[in-house]
Amino acid sequence: MIKDIKLSTEFKAQTTRAVVSIAFFALTYLLIFIMAIALTALCVFGGIMIIKTIPRFITIVLGIGLASLGFLILIFLLKFIFKSHKTDRSHLYEITKANEPELFELIHEIVSEVGTSFPKKVYLSMDVNAAVFYDSNFWSMVLPVKKNLQIGLGLVNTVTKEELKAILAHEFGHFSQKTMKVGSYVYNVNQVIFNMLYDNEGYDKLVQSWANISNHIAIFVVGAVKIIEGLQWVLKKMYEVVNKSYMGLSREMEFHADEIAANVTGYEPLKNSLLRMQLADYAFNAVLTFYEGKITDNLKSENIYKEQTFILNFLANDSNIPISNGFPEVTLEELNKFNKSKLVIKDQWASHPGTEERIEMLEKTNIKSKQAAYAAANTIFKNIEKTQEELTVSVFKEVQYEKEAASMPFEDFQIAYEKEFLNNTFAKIYNGYYDDKNPLHFEPHKTDANARNVAFEELYSNQKVNLVYTQIALLNDIETLKHIADKTIPVKTFDYDGKKYKRKASRELISKLNLELDQLNEQIQKNDIEIFNFFKTREQLLPETSRLESLYKQFFDFDKEFDGKYQIYTKMSNDLQFVNFTTPFDQIRANFRNLESLESELKKEIKALLADTQNKTEITKDIADNFKLYLSKPLRYFGNEIYFDENLGVLFTALANYAFLLSRAYFLRKKELLDYQEGLIAKPLTTKEV
Repeated sequence: MIKDIKLSTEFKAQTTRAVVSIAFFALTYLLIFIMAIALTALCVFGGIMIIKTIPRFITIVLGIGLASLGFLILIFLLKFIFKSHKTDRSHLYEITKANEPELFELIHEIVSEVGTSFPKKVYLSMDVNAAVFYDSNFWSMVLPVKKNLQIGLGLVNTVTKEELKAILAHEFGHFSQKTMKVGSYVYNVNQVIFNMLYDNEGYDKLVQSWANISNHIAIFVVGAVKIIEGLQWVLKKMYEVVNKSYMGLSREMEFHADEIAANVTGYEPLKNSLLRMQLADYAFNAVLTFYEGKITDNLKSENIYKEQTFILNFLANDSNIPISNGFPEVTLEELNKFNKSKLVIKDQWASHPGTEERIEMLEKTNIKSKQAAYAAANTIFKNIEKTQEELTVSVFKEVQYEKEAASMPFEDFQIAYEKEFLNNTFAKIYNGYYDDKNPLHFEPHKTDANARNVAFEELYSNQKVNLVYTQIALLNDIETLKHIADKTIPVKTFDYDGKKYKRKASRELISKLNLELDQLNEQIQKNDIEIFNFFKTREQLLPETSRLESLYKQFFDFDKEFDGKYQIYTKMSNDLQFVNFTTPFDQIRANFRNLESLESELKKEIKALLADTQNKTEITKDIADNFKLYLSKPLRYFGNEIYFDENLGVLFTALANYAFLLSRAYFLRKKELLDYQEGLIAKPLTTKEV
C-alpha cells in the first residue's frame, strides 16, 4: 500500500471552506425549519380556532386551507429526504471476474496499492471516460455506501495497460483518504439544496392538486407558494456559497487523486493519457457523427472502436503527431498550439482543473514510471473484439431506420471517412491558415499587380498562421473582458499577459487591445492581398484560367450577406422560445402574429437556397421533403388553446435545415476558392511560361 500522501495547504484550506459552508447551510436550514414548524403550529391553531368559532362548511374549508399552508412549507423542506439519486445504468454493461479475470486482477492490484475498498460492481460504458459512482440519498451522508466503477471502452481503446492502471488509480484515489469524505458530504448537501431549488415537479403537482380542491384552499396555497419562493431565494444564495466551496475542493481532490495515481504508476502514464484524451474523444465522436449522416442510407457500424482507432491515427498523421507503440504521442505544445490567449481568470465554478495545470502538478511529483509497459489496454480483455461489437450493437439499438440497417464494412468506412474528411477540410498546403479564418475583405480589381513578389512559403508560414490565432485569441479576450467589465463574469481580479488587473481596469485594457487588434487585422489583410496577388500572377501564366477574381468577389459578396441571412434563424429561434414555457393564450397568439413577417423572410431565403445549384449535393431527401412541406402552405401553430405540435416540428426542422444549408453554402464557396488556388499551384508551368 502506498503511504498516506501529505495534503497540500490549499487542499486543507478548501476542505475548511467546504466544512464551514456546510455548517453555515446546516445552521440556516435549521433556523428555517424551526420557523416553519412554528408557522405550521400557528396555522393549525388558527385553523382550529376558525372552525370552533364559526362551525360551518366554509369555515371548515378555510381552517383546513390555513393549516395546509404550514404543512405545504414543511413538506417542501423535508421532501429531499425521500429523494434517491439513482444513476441511469441502462447504457452500462456489467462485467464480473468470470467475464474479465485479468481486468479484475488489475483492479485488485490498484485497490490494494491505493488502500481502498473493491467496487461493488464494475461496468463498461461506450464512451471515453472512467468514473466511480454510487446511488445517493439523504441517508448516504451518514451510512456507508459501496461505490461502483465505470470504465469507458472508448477510453480503454486509446490507452496502454499502464495508462489505464493510472486512470483507475486516480478514480480510486478519490476515496482513499479520510479527508475525501468531505467531498462526498458536500456533494450530498448540494443535492439537498438542488432538490429544493429545481427538483420540484412532483411537489408542484401535489400543490396544484390541493389548490384545485377549492378556491378557498387555493388562496392559502398561493400564500404557501409565495413563502416558498422567498425560501428558494435564500437557498439559491446558499447554493452559490456551498457549490463554490465544493468546486474549489473538487479541483484539489483532482490534484490529490492525480498524486495517488503517480505513486502507483509514476506520473508519465497519467500525463500521456491526459494529453491524448481530447483527440481520443474527438475520434470517438467523429465515428458517431459519421453514422448519424448514414441513417437515411440505413447503414450502421460493425465495430465503432475499430473505427475510432482508425480516425485517431488518421487525425494524428494529418496533424504530424508521431505514433509510438500504436498510440499518438500528443504533446502539451500540440494541445496548446493555437491557444494564444493571454487572459487568465480563476474559474471558481470549474470542478476540474485544466489539463495543463494537472500535468504541471503531476510533473512536480517527479515520480518516475515503475515499468515501461506499452501493451495496449485492450489486451487485458478476454475477447475485446466481441465486447466491442456487443457495445456497438447497443449504441445503434435505439436508432430508427426506415428499413433494416446493414453493417458498413470497415474498408468501406475508411474510404468514406477519408473522402468526407477531405471534402470538409482545406488543403494542407495552407498550413491551417484558413481553418478558423476567412479571407479579409478587399477589392480584388483594385490590388496592385506590380506589388512585391512574395514566396508561397512566406504567405503561409508559421509566423503568418500565428498572426491569425493571435487575432482570434485577442477577439475572444476582448469579449471576455467586456463580460468582466459589465459584471456578467463576477470576478474582482484577473491576469493578462502575466500582470494582475482589477475589474475596474478592464475597460481601459479593452481600448488598448482594440488598437492591437486593428494592427493585427491590417497585417492579416495585407497578407491576404499578397496571397491574391501571388495567385493572380500564377493564374496569368497559365492558359484558360481566369476565375480567381470572380471567385474572390463571389465569396466576399456572400460574406457580406451571410450575417443578415443567419440573423433570420437566430431571431426566429429566440422569438420562438416562448413555446417552451407556460404562456397566456392571448400572448401566444400575439407572438405568432409578430413572427409572420420574419417567417415570410425565412421562406424567401429557403427558396433561394433551394435554387442555388451549389447546394444541390447538400440537400438530402429528408431536407427536401421538410422544405416542400413547410413551403407548400401556411402552417397554423396554435388554436383551440393547444399547440399544433406536428406543424411546430415542421417549422423547427425547417429552421435547423436552413441554418445548416446556409453555413454549408458559406463553407463551399470558401472551399471552391481555396481548391482553385491549390489547383493553380498543382499545374506545372512550361519553360516558355516561366
